Amino acid sequence: QVELVESGGGSVQPGGSLRLSCAASKGTFSSFSVGWFRQAPGREREFVTAMRPSNSNPYYADSVRGRFSLSRDRANSALYLQMNSLKPEDTAVYYCVAGRAITSTIRSASAYSYWGQGTQVTVSS
Repeated sequence: QVELVESGGGSVQPGGSLRLSCAASKGTFSSFSVGWFRQAPGREREFVTAMRPSNSNPYYADSVRGRFSLSRDRANSALYLQMNSLKPEDTAVYYCVAGRAITSTIRSASAYSYWGQGTQVTVSS
């Protein structure tokens, strides 16, 4: 079992950058697939990025590929989402996730058992 705590959200102008962090308490990420989902007002929760525990190459949604970067520390106790060239459509609550997702389910919210409380990202001029 692992508990997830996000930080780093906030407001930024279009074209700006933010870095989200996710800390693992009562456990580590070492045996889990980890990543981020987001949910904008009036929209369904959507996949942003994730990585398998045995594969260091993250998967990205087409909408963020080339702008967002996922990484985790060597101790597998922290996860980071670097977001560059932010757009108004990136505005959402961002959730850190961990679970037993495999390659075929890496983009599915139902594959993740553990969710953080969410952190708000607002991109507006």
